[in-house]
Amino acid sequence: MPVFLRTHLTALRMLLVMTVILGIAYPLLVTGISQLAFPARANGSLVKSDGRPVGSGLIGQTFDLPKADGAAPDAPAQPDPKWFQPRPSAGGYDPTASGASNLGPNSADLLKAVEERRAAVAAFDGVDPATVPPDALTASGSGLDPHISVAYAREQVNRVARERSIPAEQLNRLVDQHTDGRSLGFLGQGGVNVLRLNQAVADLK
Repeated sequence: MPVFLRTHLTALRMLLVMTVILGIAYPLLVTGISQLAFPARANGSLVKSDGRPVGSGLIGQTFDLPKADGAAPDAPAQPDPKWFQPRPSAGGYDPTASGASNLGPNSADLLKAVEERRAAVAAFDGVDPATVPPDALTASGSGLDPHISVAYAREQVNRVARERSIPAEQLNRLVDQHTDGRSLGFLGQGGVNVLRLNQAVADLK
């Protein structure tokens, strides 16, 4: 057999072997281990209501009022006061439009947006504009952050309690229960998963 043909056959066999190992066996092994050890995380950390998925604990979403009949398709959505609200999103929490606004700290457009959000959030939650937390005013880098700060969750407690006729103390306990600690125990700050918190609110009897 010519040397060049023997070389090519060896390369083909190596390609087939590595394809089976890295393209089939390894993915199946990793998938099997993840399904056994972390089934919820492996399947997208889905949050369910009455057996139906309502979202993922890894991706933020909006909690808006239904649009009125006859409303224009491009009419801005209004936040529902019965739910805890997420932080702003440059992409409207559209997973296909993940990203930041790319506006810097010296941007006049950003400063204007922050002041408009400050006034809107303060009026919505019935608080002093000076006390509105920073994460209620600025979007995250991904635009899909599922968490808000504990301070922003606490700010919303009285509004949700009033709209649902629920004691604020009961909602504060739910905030405590759905506060995630720092990453790896020391990175960043603790945050409240908005979807999981709202699901707990919906489950209140």
